[in-house]
Amino acid sequence: MSTPPDDRPIYRLLTGKDDRAFCERVSEALEQGWRLYGSPILAWDEEGGYMKAAQAVVWKDADVVK
Repeated sequence: MSTPPDDRPIYRLLTGKDDRAFCERVSEALEQGWRLYGSPILAWDEEGGYMKAAQAVVWKDADVVK
């Protein structure tokens, strides 16, 4: 099994403001070999006044059960 880059664990939860930068982070992870794990989640940030997003990704070779 190949290992994730930069000594990262096989599971990551990407979070941030729901904007282009967040989408680019998820796209970059996919290009590096991560794969989506589950559905994205959106929540309203009352303090910031914007939507926050979260997307789980797992390393391409990870043996995970949903």
